[in-house]
Order: sequence, then structure tokens, then C-alpha cells
Amino acid sequence: MKRIINTVDAPAAIGPYSQAVELNGTLYVSGQLPVDPVTGEMPCGIEAQTRRSLDNIGAILKEAGLCYNDVVKTCVLLNDIKDFAAMNAVYAGYFTGDKPARVCYQVAALPKGALVEIDAVAGK
Repeated sequence: MKRIINTVDAPAAIGPYSQAVELNGTLYVSGQLPVDPVTGEMPCGIEAQTRRSLDNIGAILKEAGLCYNDVVKTCVLLNDIKDFAAMNAVYAGYFTGDKPARVCYQVAALPKGALVEIDAVAGK
């Protein structure tokens, strides 16, 4: 059974998509920009933006009854691959148990001029 996950603790979708969709025990979290859900602003710098994106994912996971340890795969999109080490240092602090599978790409541009966007897949 498909269930739409939505929380006010993560930014609202900026297009025709859901924050996350759960299907048969698997949660698919849409890419999370580093937007503060209260102010609508993005912090400066790759470290702060990575934290904000992962905090947004955490809020969605919580709404679905999951946590970071339930994440099995992520995809990280970077505006500049030179930010990889700094992003990775922050990212490692969120996934302290078994690490999820991951891909990381440099992209030409991200919405709203973000430096990073992260999506996730989690399972119950």
C-alpha cells in the first residue's frame, strides 16, 4: 500500500512531488535542498548546507517512523565536487552505524542555487 509522507519539519515540495512516498515498507525520500522549513532560507557553506539537507531527511524519516539507521541508499548531488571532503565529513556524523550505499555526483546547477541536495531510500 502506498502512503504519502509529509511533515512541516522539512521544507514543502517546490514542485509536483511529495516529500516522501512509502510503498511496501520502503520509504523513498525526495531530494532535500538545504532549506530551513521555518525561514525558507539556506545557510551559507557546504558544511551547514549538508547538515540542513540531512536534518530535513531526518524530519521526514521521523514522520515515517524511521531513523538514519534505516537508510539503505542515498544520492548526493554537489554543485562542486571540490566540496566532496567537507560534505563527507558532515555526512559521516549522521550515519554512524552501518553505512548506506551511496552515489555522489557533481551537477551543473541545483535549484535555488544550493550547494548540495540529498535524497534517500529507507526500509522498515
